[in-house]
This record gives sequence, C-alpha cells and structure tokens, in this order.
Amino acid sequence: MHIAIVGAGPAGAMAAIQLARAGAAISLFDHSHPREKPCGGGLTGRAVALVSEVIDLASLPAVAIDSALVESAHSPIGTSSGPDDSARVDLHAQGISSASSLVVLSRAVFDGALLEAAIGSGSRLIRERISHVERSAGRIMLRTSSSDYEADFLLGADGANSLVRRRLSRPLARTQLSIGAGFFVRGATAASIAIKWVREQPGYLWSFPRPDHLAIGICTPATEPVTSVALQRQTHAWIASHELNRDGSLERYAWPIPSLPARDFDRTEVTGSNWMLLGDAAGLVDPLTREGIYYALLSGRWAAESLMHGSARASARYEMRLRDEVYPELARAATLSRGFFAAPFSELLVDALQRNAAIRRVFVDLVGGSQPYRGLPRRLLRTGDWKSAGKLVWRSVVQSDRKFEVAERRGKLRPRE
Repeated sequence: MHIAIVGAGPAGAMAAIQLARAGAAISLFDHSHPREKPCGGGLTGRAVALVSEVIDLASLPAVAIDSALVESAHSPIGTSSGPDDSARVDLHAQGISSASSLVVLSRAVFDGALLEAAIGSGSRLIRERISHVERSAGRIMLRTSSSDYEADFLLGADGANSLVRRRLSRPLARTQLSIGAGFFVRGATAASIAIKWVREQPGYLWSFPRPDHLAIGICTPATEPVTSVALQRQTHAWIASHELNRDGSLERYAWPIPSLPARDFDRTEVTGSNWMLLGDAAGLVDPLTREGIYYALLSGRWAAESLMHGSARASARYEMRLRDEVYPELARAATLSRGFFAAPFSELLVDALQRNAAIRRVFVDLVGGSQPYRGLPRRLLRTGDWKSAGKLVWRSVVQSDRKFEVAERRGKLRPRE
C-alpha cells in the first residue's frame, strides 16, 4: 500500500516512522521542514515517553525546566509585578525521564531529528509543496508545481492552515483558532518558564527557554479585536520590563493555533474512506494551554497503528480512538478555559501557589501533562486548603465542569458506534 503524508512535522514524521518500519511505501511531502516554529517547544513527560520510542531524545540539546514564574493579570504588561502578583514554582526537574518533567527544545532541532528518523526508516521525502489534492476513483491524487502523484491513502499533517483539510473536509473557522504572536529572543536563555495572564485580552503570555534563544509570545482567541502587531507590542513591553533583550536580537513571529470550542469536537470531520487528518490539521491542540506536540505525536502513532491493522476500516478505528480517548479531554479543556483566562482566576491562582505546597504539586503535574482535566477539581479540593482551592474550584473550575458534564449526559462527546 502506498501512503502519502503531507506535512513532516511531529505528526507526519511519527506516522511515517511507524508505517515505514512496518513495511509500507511512504511518500512524505514537505517543502520547508525542519524549521523553527513559534510555539513554546515544550515536551511534557507524556510527550517524551512517546517520542523516545522513535528517536534518542537524550542526544538532542534541550533545556530541562526547573521552575515556573507565574504572574497574575493584576499589573498591565510592561509594568513591574509586586511581590503579591507572582509566584515561583519549583517544577522538580528530574531530566527527561520524569512523568511530570518539562523539557524545551528548538523546534528546528526536534523536528529535524524526527524527519531524519522517518527517512532512515525508509520514507521517501519529496521536498515539494502540494498545490492540489483530490479523490478520484478511490485513489488520492496530489499535485505539485512540477509533478502529479497518486496514493492509496492520505494522511494530512500540514498544520492549522492544512490544504488537505480545505480540500477534503472544511477549513478551521476563525472561532476555532487562536493567534500566537511574539518574538524569538536570540542569544538569551534560562532554566525557567514564565506565564503571565494578560489584562488587555483573554489569554496569556509565555516565555519558554530553548538552548540558544527564548520563545516569548502572547496567545489569544482569533475572534478578539486585536492584531498580531498589537500582541507583539505587548510582548515587547514584557521583554523590556524583564530586561531580556539587552544582548539579544528580536525576531518577530505570528502563527494560527487550533483552539476548538467544546461543542465542535463532536462534529469535526477529520477522516474519510481513505484519508485522515493528524495533529494541528485535525484541531488536536489543548484549547487551554495551546499545547499540541503531544497530540501531534499521539495522532501520528494512532493513525499508523490503524493502518497497520488494514486500510479497510483504518479511518473508523482512528476516529473512534480520538472520540473515546482525546476529544472528551480537549472539550473539557475548552470549557475550563472560559474561567481560566479571567483576571480574578489568575489572582486566586497566584495566591494559592504562594500559600499551599499541595496546590503547587497539582500545578506541576498539570504543566507536565500527568494531571488530566478530568478529576482536577476533586484533586484541588483534596488539598484541604478551602480558602485557596475552594475559591479556585468554585469560581473557575466546578461551574465550567458542571456544564461539560451536562453535555456528556446528553450524549455529546461520546465515541460514535
């Protein structure tokens, strides 16, 4: 069976590695990877566990994160935070083997290692941009500026602006996207991440250290009346207030990030009889944190496993796993994000992190990806700090969680039979 994969990022490369190792003929189309990308570049413990099956992650230059600076929305961006407006949390970095660890890599280096593994496994890399995709007589037809190609099956892993999605399903709507905009600060790095809630619009600012630069930006829903240039101005003000650009150059970036509302997961179309969408192209990004590397890797592996069991029902098997194991968690994150990005929540959270070691442990596990959203309210309440945890849960977690559970009881977000 000949399988075409459009996009050689983590999702496409992971699928290519698994399928080529199983003996499939793989054509991997990508004209630009590996390249630096404007995401944080953080790998949670569960992402590390997935990727360690296919590449030697320990051989790559990475930053093991030891702490997180969490700033509330009390002070506008660009002003100094007072002692009550921020909390520093020890993330207990244990290297890349810890379940709650967080390591950060350059996306050019990380994606390059995955692409090299895909080629080494037998995938054929075609460095051309796909300009047209269609299904004809049960086959997949692909076109570039110079050639036409055919395949038995197609995996679309070509990002938030996916051509495969536009041709075979429907593009992501503005209501299903966030905008991330900011700067790479060249020549600067650190051993900690920073997260700041922002007053100017719903969302947050992040600073993630890679080995030779910082990736700093602000993410907000694409429906907000704010431009990427305005987000970059806000980011620059934060960089200047923290004196992070004294010796480094600034490189602008802006990028769309899938952020589906909870209701959309039940009706999104990501498969057909001989095609599947993976990673960002499938909208598989946490709508609260906007973390997508783990879900890209997971979808690539699941797509490959579905095909290895036979192509006849591969799409149905893949979609069933998404609906059963991923969509409910992402939908819960989307529901929680409404309260999460409110300024009062940020002030409560900073206060709780300052006061309570048990709440700090919950935060560590949430950042590291080992604490799911399901069960989060109960774990917070079990910390016993009713002044901190009780307010957090009641104002921003339980109310959203109840709305989600009502949707579940009405039959939403269940795997299709």
